[in-house]
Amino acid sequence: MSLRGVVRRAAGSLIHRLWAAIRAAGTVSPASPAGYRFRRLGEGACLSFPVGAVFGEAWIEIGDHTLVGERVSISAGMGPGVDLGPNSIVRIGGSCSIGRGSHIVGHQSIDIGDHVFTGPYVYITDQNHVYDDPEMPIGRQWPRNNPVSIGSGSWLGTGAIILPGTRIGRQCVVAGGAVVRGEFPDHSVIAGIPAKVVRHYVPGEGWLPPHLGGAEPPAPETPHRPETSGGPETPDGPETSGGPEGEAAEPTGALAGPAVPPSPA
Repeated sequence: MSLRGVVRRAAGSLIHRLWAAIRAAGTVSPASPAGYRFRRLGEGACLSFPVGAVFGEAWIEIGDHTLVGERVSISAGMGPGVDLGPNSIVRIGGSCSIGRGSHIVGHQSIDIGDHVFTGPYVYITDQNHVYDDPEMPIGRQWPRNNPVSIGSGSWLGTGAIILPGTRIGRQCVVAGGAVVRGEFPDHSVIAGIPAKVVRHYVPGEGWLPPHLGGAEPPAPETPHRPETSGGPETPDGPETSGGPEGEAAEPTGALAGPAVPPSPA
């Protein structure tokens, strides 16, 4: 190996060792000074370095042995230094894993149960902008809050978005990229934009689509056909008066012409 190769190898090894030491020193844990700012940071919990935007720690609780990935942003309130009252706003249970780059943005109440795992870049918020006034810029209209809860044992796939007012039951799966709002029962698989239940667990039968587990499937949509004067349209054209549906009616009035008597036998 050339001298240049030896130097590059040694420098690379040194950089990696130094970066590992920086990451270890920058991790936020209950024993670190940054950990003291949280309302609760449980035993064995940590926020990996580099840390995302974190503020409002006095209103954030994180349970025991929960791992928060790199660049995860967790916030309570609009910004640092705001008094948000006596109660916590963001509560993350024990033994959770929050994927890197995720955002948890709380203003009123976000409850995440125990053993909840997320993929990277998941977004959870209890506040959204409104557009009540069609003339005022939407970003300047006062936002609206609605509490969010995610049941214990659930899994949120990469890029899932949990909107205000969402209540997800226990042991649920949220597909990657789903945009979720509403209430979902325990043991549901939730997917789509907007998200809906695509599977749920039936004891003794397993994970079934909703229409196989007792719920009625959605009714098929009836194609819309424009109406024309004279009655609703039929496959052969507008229906005319004087006959049952699907049969041509005998002409009447001026269109019928003079009456012709029956020919003699």
